[in-house]
Amino acid sequence: MLPFSFEKVRTEQDAIRAAAAGARYIAGGTTLIDLMRDEVERPERLVDINALPMADIRADGADLVIGALARMSDVAAHRETKRLQPLIAESLIEGASPQLRNMASMGGNLLQRVRCPYFRMLDAACNKRDPGSGCSAIDGLNAGHAILGTSNHCVATHPSDVAVALVALGATMRVRGPQGERAFPVEELFRLPGDTPHLEHTLHPGELIVEIRVPGGPYARQARYLKVRDRASYEFALVSAAVALETEGDTIRQARVAVGGVGTRPWRMRAVEEALRGKPVGRDTFTAAAHLALEGTRPLSHNHYKVELLPRTIVRALEMAGGTA
Repeated sequence: MLPFSFEKVRTEQDAIRAAAAGARYIAGGTTLIDLMRDEVERPERLVDINALPMADIRADGADLVIGALARMSDVAAHRETKRLQPLIAESLIEGASPQLRNMASMGGNLLQRVRCPYFRMLDAACNKRDPGSGCSAIDGLNAGHAILGTSNHCVATHPSDVAVALVALGATMRVRGPQGERAFPVEELFRLPGDTPHLEHTLHPGELIVEIRVPGGPYARQARYLKVRDRASYEFALVSAAVALETEGDTIRQARVAVGGVGTRPWRMRAVEEALRGKPVGRDTFTAAAHLALEGTRPLSHNHYKVELLPRTIVRALEMAGGTA
């Protein structure tokens, strides 16, 4: 690990001022410190923001409001999360080991870097780590890589589980920075790689995530998260699906579907949602709709299995949410 300076801040203004001058925020540090040890990340200055009052978890009417510094374990266990948005709790539990959930912050989880092995190999070409160097994964070992949203410059998947649930539920986020405060959908935080894969999010320099708001809805109670992976714990998704259904009798009034493990960012499946609306609950409906998830897929040499696994995962998650599993 290369030398760096470290300071704690007590106010948002001090944090934003330091970050605008080139410092990096650190909260749980569960990703950043690992990357610093490998010299993939080389910040010269870290600013500890844990003293900022942004760890609250509360209900605001039917909405769940989560402070950006709330730990994953606290959010998953909180009574309001379980009452209002059990899908969030399930995705958090599936997303990391208990030790990591105790350390990792919600804001940091959304901003975690990709888990592509070539990103961590300093002797491999990686446009995220070294723009313009190339992408070793495209012609390399790419079984875990993306089939949606890829480019000729990057095929890495976004690793967050809870981000998939937040995108499915239409969550928004509030940020503050040198230019003031703004709010936008969580889905808009994540960039497609295009020809600039080193630019992973839409935050402006110095901006700080303050809170996440998950809107209430009649679909919130009938929601499930399914994660398919190589082993039962401490593993990233091959394919995952966050689904939520509002039903009236045997008819689907509204559906929310997002997937992970297959996209360069959490991927909202709006065509699948539209195909489910107004249809009867059941495997035939789920199967026909899930097939639409394959639109735009671009499998690589070793991850073609995801083309078959993706719709199957969505169908199974829908069956779990719809009570037909």
